[in-house]
Amino acid sequence: VQLQASGGGLVQAGGSLRLSCAASGRSFNNAVLAWFRQAPGKERDFVAAFSQNGVNTHYADSVKGRFTLSRDKAKSTVYPQMNSLTPDDTAVYYCGVGFNMIQSSIRTSRLYNYWGQGTQVTVSS
Repeated sequence: VQLQASGGGLVQAGGSLRLSCAASGRSFNNAVLAWFRQAPGKERDFVAAFSQNGVNTHYADSVKGRFTLSRDKAKSTVYPQMNSLTPDDTAVYYCGVGFNMIQSSIRTSRLYNYWGQGTQVTVSS
C-alpha cells in the first residue's frame, strides 16, 4: 500500500489550500481514509475522515465548517478542501488508511495501518 500526499504550502490567514492523498496497492473498499496533522512538539491529531462506506464523513471540531472532504473513489484519492485557515492549522498533514476499523476508532491515529509521507501546511498571520 502506498499513500502519496501533496498540496501543502504557505498561505496567509484566511486563505485556502486543497490537499490530496492518492492511495494505491490494493482495494480500498471498506477502508477508512483519513487525514491527521501534527504540529511541532504535539501529538498527531485527527482532522477528518471518510468512514468505511466511503460516503459518511467525520471532522474534528476544530475544522468543522472550514474543511470539506471529497473523494474520487475510482482513483482512491481523497481531497480535503481547507478554507478560512488560521495559524493554528499549521502542521504536517498526514493521510492514513485503516482496514477493519470500527467506527469509534476512526479518530485514533495508532489504529491506522498505513501512512503517507506528510505534507507541510504553514499559515502565516
